[in-house]
Amino acid sequence: MIVRDWQGIVFDLDDTLYPERDYVLSGFKAVASWAEARLGVPSLGGFSALRRLFDKKVRGNIFQLWLEELGVPDTYGLVTRLVDIYRNHDPLLVPFPEVPGILRELASRYRLGLLSDGYLGVQQRKLAALSLGGYFHGIVFSDSWGRENWKPSQRPFKEIANLLSLEPSRIVYVADNPLKDFLGARGSGMFTVRLRRRDSEYGHLDPPSEQHAPHVTISSLEMLPGLLLPGTAKIT
Repeated sequence: MIVRDWQGIVFDLDDTLYPERDYVLSGFKAVASWAEARLGVPSLGGFSALRRLFDKKVRGNIFQLWLEELGVPDTYGLVTRLVDIYRNHDPLLVPFPEVPGILRELASRYRLGLLSDGYLGVQQRKLAALSLGGYFHGIVFSDSWGRENWKPSQRPFKEIANLLSLEPSRIVYVADNPLKDFLGARGSGMFTVRLRRRDSEYGHLDPPSEQHAPHVTISSLEMLPGLLLPGTAKIT
């Protein structure tokens, strides 16, 4: 049994501090608005169709399928243009209701960090929209060093530990995606906590290996402060 005196808490962003679905829908609204002005597609109907495809678990080629449904040919790089609009829009986002209070509470006891994957400009705009940046002593976007350094690469975990001036063994990493979030964190020496929200994008997934698994799983971020108290966070 190992009991640790934690000094830093590092958070993932998407589906950990805010609902990632909200960003997706915000992007769809931007795309639908552009399509109404440029393609004559009614914005409300266009948005509803994109949301329907997303709810049917369409990923990766959603704009291609949307154009096919509309009978609009993908000429002159239209899909690429829609992807650009989606990624470069300024989103309207709010954090999960409990997040500001929990960050405020934890910041009084720990050094807080943020570590997030995704295209750099996209993640920066998300954080700006959420107005959460002031809670963190260090922020790392893995795309700063190129996609090869996205999670599960250990580099972003080592970078955030350096920014917080802490040993990785004194840091807890809180995230949601068992496919990539915990492998690199564990490899760097951090304690890992999975926030498994019922309706999140990756909530239905199980870790593909023991190395991908978190040390602890919680269903609500409100469980985190108690978990971190001395003598309560244990690995058996």
